[in-house]
Amino acid sequence: MPTQFRITSLHAALLTVLALPVSAFAQSATTDDASKTSHPKKAQTLQTVTVTGSVIGNHYDADSSSVGAKIPAALRDIPQSVVVVNRDLLDAQGATSFQDALRNVPGITIGGAEGGQIGNNINLHGFSARTDIYLDGFRDAGQYYRDTFDLSAIEVLKGPSSMLFGRGSTGGVINQVSKEPELKAFGQVSATVGTDDRYRTTADFNQPLSDTAAVRLNVFGQDMQSTRNVLKNKDYGFAPSVRFGIGTPTQITLSALLQRNHDQPDYGFPPINGRPAHVSHDNFYGLTDDHTNQDVDSFNARLEHTFSPDVSLRSQLQYSQYTTNARETAANSVVTAAGVTLNKNAGNPTTLPLQDLYVQLASHDRVIHQKNLDSQTDLITKFDTGSIQHTLITGIELSHENYNNQSYTRNGLPLLSLVNPVQESTPANVTTSVGNYAQSSANTAAVYANDTIHLNDQWIVVAGLRRDRFDADIRNSISTVSPGSTSLPAPAYASQTVYFTSVRGGVIYQPSDKQSYYVSYGTSFDPSLESLTLTSGTQDLAPEKNYSYELGGKWNLINDTLQITSALFNLEQTNARTQTSAGEYVLDGNIRVRGGEVGVGGHISEHWQVFSGYTYMSAKVIKAADGTQGNVPANTPRNTATAWSTYTFGGNWEVGGGATYMSQRFANNTNTVSVGGYTRWDATLAWHQPRYDIRLNILNLTNKQYFDALIQSDGGRSVPAIGRTSMVTFTYKF
Repeated sequence: MPTQFRITSLHAALLTVLALPVSAFAQSATTDDASKTSHPKKAQTLQTVTVTGSVIGNHYDADSSSVGAKIPAALRDIPQSVVVVNRDLLDAQGATSFQDALRNVPGITIGGAEGGQIGNNINLHGFSARTDIYLDGFRDAGQYYRDTFDLSAIEVLKGPSSMLFGRGSTGGVINQVSKEPELKAFGQVSATVGTDDRYRTTADFNQPLSDTAAVRLNVFGQDMQSTRNVLKNKDYGFAPSVRFGIGTPTQITLSALLQRNHDQPDYGFPPINGRPAHVSHDNFYGLTDDHTNQDVDSFNARLEHTFSPDVSLRSQLQYSQYTTNARETAANSVVTAAGVTLNKNAGNPTTLPLQDLYVQLASHDRVIHQKNLDSQTDLITKFDTGSIQHTLITGIELSHENYNNQSYTRNGLPLLSLVNPVQESTPANVTTSVGNYAQSSANTAAVYANDTIHLNDQWIVVAGLRRDRFDADIRNSISTVSPGSTSLPAPAYASQTVYFTSVRGGVIYQPSDKQSYYVSYGTSFDPSLESLTLTSGTQDLAPEKNYSYELGGKWNLINDTLQITSALFNLEQTNARTQTSAGEYVLDGNIRVRGGEVGVGGHISEHWQVFSGYTYMSAKVIKAADGTQGNVPANTPRNTATAWSTYTFGGNWEVGGGATYMSQRFANNTNTVSVGGYTRWDATLAWHQPRYDIRLNILNLTNKQYFDALIQSDGGRSVPAIGRTSMVTFTYKF
């Protein structure tokens, strides 16, 4: 049953924050209309107005992004919703993980891949975006836990975008923007100490090598535990980069990301009577020697050459390899003292008291090796046809991917009390058997063109076309199943070659420099082997097709220091895969997400700035053959909102905080397990000096007990969030 959105004091506060700039817009509209002269024909990137009178120089607003046009473009010239989470916002919130950074983007939820909780698994506008994460415009395909230490921003483009990024991008894409070397010497070192044994240090060094070259190095290391007793992460990484030819017609950038993660996995709680088990949030249903060890090595080379002011070429090459060694244990089923296994597919219904229930553990062990080689070449040309101005991007993308996954099964794992699970390592009598070894590879070849057409001072048309050839195959070492198993055998070999044409179109109306209104249309496609894994029975199916319509507006207020965005969207997967019987799927499903969103970012006054947003999603399985027709897709809340605001005073002090709100979600498409909504509050206090900063962050200020990530497997698991956590960060700048 859809969750009803009730207006509470929190919602009123959020709406007040979002509505604050409207009066300013109303006051400035008359002035804008009266002072309107000639609107520049070519897109102009609005300049950020620097706020003076304080040593605090952070700004949450962003004027441009490269995620919506492959090259930097003014946000007002992108006919889709774009959210940019920049470095200043990350630092103010103490957001060090990819997951924490994305809390600033309403419409995003945290999930787990089917059968596993490895790396960042994100849902965007109701659809999985695990394979739609990018690093500097390249697909960042590895299943690993991303950090923000080397990022200048995270850009989120909402809506199907295969014309720009190829396969996937059903709900949108997430692009990580790396820090780049600059022609000035600077550096900073930060150290963080927090409650529950949280320790972290980062460093950022930049050094010019000449008048046209510079080198930069970002590093981090952390030993992070949490309010959930057993859980701990020990990670470190390096991100060196060098640029040659800065400010000249030819620039070369070489960069790398080298990261090592040694983390404790958390598969969360099993459901009882359709809700997460009502037990202590400190409970851990795993073993103390569980681990997720990951090695990430990514290398990028970019060549940019400007032939003339109207013609430029950019060619990029990226090689990445990822290794994951996962020894993970989870609550597979709930059983009674009499040995009766509850029905997990129905949410484990029972009338027994919780102390009479036990959890049967199961392993999720695997070793994954993945390698990607990707190249992109873009030619950017600007030309006129009569009075009409064009910015045409034509390009070609070639990539090769390899993915190998060796699974293992531990036999004889123990039962744990649901209420009081014992924290122990793997018992000595547990044996390990070798499971399936899956070997996948894929080749992508694509050509594309995107034209931004300035018809006159007020009207812009965006039109794009892309043709993809996606060729993938998979081999399985085990194509049989154990006697008595209800699972179907994986195919010994399967392959598919997919051709698909993606389109993108938009019309933008800009009556003044302060206003931009648009309507857009985009498509995307999802092959069965999109993530180089395969559900048995889907290997012969054509790709799923997705399309989206979007209608929106963008406004720049208060001397262009405050941006407001709003949009209505309709996103539909028209031929979703749906299961008709065991091992048989057809492309006869339909999933639709309709909704709207609003965002506000930037300075309300010289000392007060805000970054807020709200997304409403009405999601529904319109058609399905597996019994889910009429249900709400998993992990798709009807309402999500975020509000963050800070105020500076005394020239050196900064105080602020905010809330994150999410309404009820379902942990599976059958809607048999639901997780309640929550509101989490955070706060910050900082003292800034020219050479150093001291910042206090308090996460989950009220110690709210809520569930963060949802995992669909085994009926639907819910992962508890951290409790109240305090962190003090000292940053020295030189």
